[in-house]
Amino acid sequence: MNRTGQKILIACDSSKSLIDFRGKLIEEMVKQHKVYVFSPRITLQSERDMLDALNVNICETKLTGGNVSVFADVMYTLRLFIFMMKVKPDVFFPYTFKPVIYGTVLAKLCRIKIITPMLSGLGYNFTERSLNTLVSTVTRFLLRLSLSENKRLKVIFQNKDDYETLCKYNILTYKHQAFVVNGSGVDLEHYAHSAPELINISFLMIARLINAKGIAEYYDAAKYIKSHYPFIKFKLIGSYDDNIDSISPELFDKIKYDNTLCYMGQVDDVRSFIKDASVVVLPSYYGEGVPRCLLESMAMGRAIITCNSVGCRETVENGPTANGFLIPVKNAPALISKMLFYIDNRRAILSHGLNGLVLAARKFDVHIVNSEMLNIMQLN
Repeated sequence: MNRTGQKILIACDSSKSLIDFRGKLIEEMVKQHKVYVFSPRITLQSERDMLDALNVNICETKLTGGNVSVFADVMYTLRLFIFMMKVKPDVFFPYTFKPVIYGTVLAKLCRIKIITPMLSGLGYNFTERSLNTLVSTVTRFLLRLSLSENKRLKVIFQNKDDYETLCKYNILTYKHQAFVVNGSGVDLEHYAHSAPELINISFLMIARLINAKGIAEYYDAAKYIKSHYPFIKFKLIGSYDDNIDSISPELFDKIKYDNTLCYMGQVDDVRSFIKDASVVVLPSYYGEGVPRCLLESMAMGRAIITCNSVGCRETVENGPTANGFLIPVKNAPALISKMLFYIDNRRAILSHGLNGLVLAARKFDVHIVNSEMLNIMQLN
């Protein structure tokens, strides 16, 4: 296959992720290839301007990744098929569930030469709470169908646990071409290191407001610690969307109004908030790929507390190079214990943060990750 002048079609379920998660990858792709994007409507002009500057051809759709609608999914699939037939790409790169499921089937039918679906986390559909629900059962069936073995298919994961899980459910076999990369990578220049605040301690969580991200555990931990240390600040960034696993309206009201957390909603650039934070927390059991917010926090030199769960555990080392803590899932007391450790051992905030920066540079640098991605797609 000629490695220059290829046509690459990217399909996603979030226009924001195109720049936030795939921006640097697209920059590398367009140096020698033509990139097309099939994306939900791009609402931010800055994102559209950046894609236009890269000469990316955009086709917009009305897909909403977290919602369940048969009609919407059928219309999405039809529009993607029409666009795929028009573009006739050499490489098809879908990521997240719906683009992977529907797009991979279409790519096989259209006989695209290289099909590289990325599962950036298995999300809600493989959590203990969801295993027997109709939606998750259908999702697993569709994944098995779309990812059926094919010599043109290369499945990309962000952690080994997800690969093992799909093999366990017979969605993949050990004969599949499967690859594991270290998340989406992080731009160490964009997320520049800064010294953490060691006097006025504050904790920050960045996540969508869904149960499996550990929102309730963070709220409960903050409420307990504030009863003993009223001047410690707890901040929360993230959108409250129409999602199958969204937190209850009652908890959302508490988050907004009872002064336990300082809730900022969704923000476009988290760097200033990470810079102001002492420690970043993500008690998630969602089924992450590798959480981007943790990589960004590590790049900026922040100690982290997260769960010993799929994807999250990839971000923490122990021993002399420790950069934070892993805690059990759904365990607010364990979260409280590690938060109190940092309150009582403030020098550890600094040393763990520096260790995290070293880990980010060694393992998660976006340039290293993107080089691996291009090799898998045979675009280097």
